[in-house]
Amino acid sequence: MSHTYSTNLIHCVFSTKGRIDSISDAIREKLYAYLFGTAKNLGLEIMAVGGTRNHIHILIALPPKCPLSYAIRDLKANSSRWMTLHGARFSWQEGFGAFSVSPSQVAVVKEYIRNQQAHHRKRNFEDEFRLLLKKSGIEYDPKYVFG
Repeated sequence: MSHTYSTNLIHCVFSTKGRIDSISDAIREKLYAYLFGTAKNLGLEIMAVGGTRNHIHILIALPPKCPLSYAIRDLKANSSRWMTLHGARFSWQEGFGAFSVSPSQVAVVKEYIRNQQAHHRKRNFEDEFRLLLKKSGIEYDPKYVFG
């Protein structure tokens, strides 16, 4: 796409199926490295990744030709397969949260994503996700937000 210029920065959040603690500390950094490599192969740029045992946050720079749902679908499918190959019974939840990020806020969002372990000493994933939805002005039905 010549003559196309865009900045499409998205903070994506998704959890393990049932929010089960299935991302061990021992494999977490390897999973992140795998996600970076997968994104590169897909023509995507991951700017930051972080999470805990039951969820992940990714700051992604989405190219103009790639629908967000396809990018997340491919990242989740490939990483789920990789986790299973490395001994974990693993799958991601259905769906995801996606929150647009202003270029002026990239450093703040990167710091937030990289410090997930510290954030979750104070707030669990469910409360964090609901807060992200609220701050972004996204309406949701509490009965269905977590499947």
